[in-house]
Amino acid sequence: MLQQKMKPTAMLQSLAEELQRHILSFLPYRDILRCTFVCKALRQTYITCSELQYIVELGGQQVLPVPNAFDNRTSISKRLQLLRDDAHAWFNFDIHSFETVSIPVHNKMWVVNGHLCLWERHEDSTTIFPILPKPSQYTIKRDRSPMSFRSDPNAYGFDVLMDPAQNLIAVAYATVDDHLQWDDERIYIDLGTLDGGGIHPQAVGRTLFRSELPGIQSGDRISTDLGKLKLKCFGRHIALWRSLTITCEYFDERLWELQIWDWQHSTTSSSVLSATINPACEEAIDFCFLGSDRLLIFNDDMKLYLIEDTSQAPQLLACFLLPVSLTRIQCIYSMDDTAHSSQPRILAQQTMWTSDPEHQILSVLTFCPSLTFIISTRIFFDLNLFEGMLEAIPWKKWGPLNARVFQTPSRRNISVGGNRVLLAFPADDTKGIWHSQKKYKLCVMDFSPLAIERRQGQGRVVKESSTIEIPESRTRESSKFAESLTTSLPYVEVALDQDRTFGYRGFEGIWIDRDRIYFHHGSNQLEVIEITPRAAVSEEHIALSH
Repeated sequence: MLQQKMKPTAMLQSLAEELQRHILSFLPYRDILRCTFVCKALRQTYITCSELQYIVELGGQQVLPVPNAFDNRTSISKRLQLLRDDAHAWFNFDIHSFETVSIPVHNKMWVVNGHLCLWERHEDSTTIFPILPKPSQYTIKRDRSPMSFRSDPNAYGFDVLMDPAQNLIAVAYATVDDHLQWDDERIYIDLGTLDGGGIHPQAVGRTLFRSELPGIQSGDRISTDLGKLKLKCFGRHIALWRSLTITCEYFDERLWELQIWDWQHSTTSSSVLSATINPACEEAIDFCFLGSDRLLIFNDDMKLYLIEDTSQAPQLLACFLLPVSLTRIQCIYSMDDTAHSSQPRILAQQTMWTSDPEHQILSVLTFCPSLTFIISTRIFFDLNLFEGMLEAIPWKKWGPLNARVFQTPSRRNISVGGNRVLLAFPADDTKGIWHSQKKYKLCVMDFSPLAIERRQGQGRVVKESSTIEIPESRTRESSKFAESLTTSLPYVEVALDQDRTFGYRGFEGIWIDRDRIYFHHGSNQLEVIEITPRAAVSEEHIALSH
């Protein structure tokens, strides 16, 4: 008798149900969902297994669980319910329900990890405090009084970063001599703790020292535009970008330089990048970290680098060509480094999930033309999609399916958090002072794969392509630049209450995180909107929804 070969599905179903679940748990979330369409038995296995549903929910929302966020008494089904409730709350919240927080005098202000960060540059003082903290929330234990980290009275701060997730502050200083003169060798970075505890316990030293720029000849004079220094960090990496002029015997050369330190292991670094600045695009340079080992630099194009060892220069992985000619650019990216924090056990008290850097949203704002690019970061981690073209990936190969482009009038009108984008758009055609829009309305866009399934009839699903016409003056007479941009990255749009509009000053600053929206209206008040999860639904309804 001939022995018939058993089909793979039948082989799997012949195993005990507990073993089936265990095997399926090793699959990517999309493959788990595909298995539910193979047969009724596998679908039933999925419906009755909270662990598999939790894997799908994490992948579909494109978040990662924070280690030690739950104790052993919190069941998987409870975690699943909380995660779904948190996501659904963004489709139905009241923009009229908010609290306000008073803001001290400042030159620079931003919101990160539930804290308000203020910098008074002329006084060289910083202030940080939690915004309406919750009982279980980790906060920086410090009063609202300003604090200075300057150890040298002849030093002046030119940029500062504050990272509550790591209790870290870094300040870029330049010192002057008795004649109020300074040179390029006097630029350094000081590190400290936000709670005023002195040297950071994870730092190898208090000060990060710059490396000498390669290729400089003796006799060349270097001057830095201190007003354009940029400091950014992610986990153990800190980067300093600067614009500088090299004066030689016969000519001047404009360069940009970026140096990266592993601040937890060394106060010096040889991880340096530099390039000549195009005079027409001097403001079209920005950068951001993508997770713990990748760096994206925006200039005439987007270059992706691998950071493995700060004793050597970053490795160029790919170059993504931009579809338009730019004069200014700004990158907006939610730097959620909770998973890479130096104190994850403490932060787990307030954060159960964190954004997956390989699957979230990056926003690039351009000026002249005024465009907002919403880009999925997955293209920067799956370079196999562009095999054979990594030296120069055309826009048509990477952009249309992995991005959305909008025309926006102001850089203040957008904030990004994970896979959500908070965007202000004109309420009508009425113009105010300086020809700016007079009134704005707000919408939240969710680009996560499960947003369509989780919206429960709320919001507007946008799957169709959209096209933006580019002014002829920005396309140049070259096939390199596009006359129009067509993009189709799908999302769900929720237009917030139409009876509330904001004036131009309503967007001095807007921020979005996992459960809040923050507005700064150009006054001494910060408006805070809580995104509260809806009442729990039965687990039976959850299972049937699949």
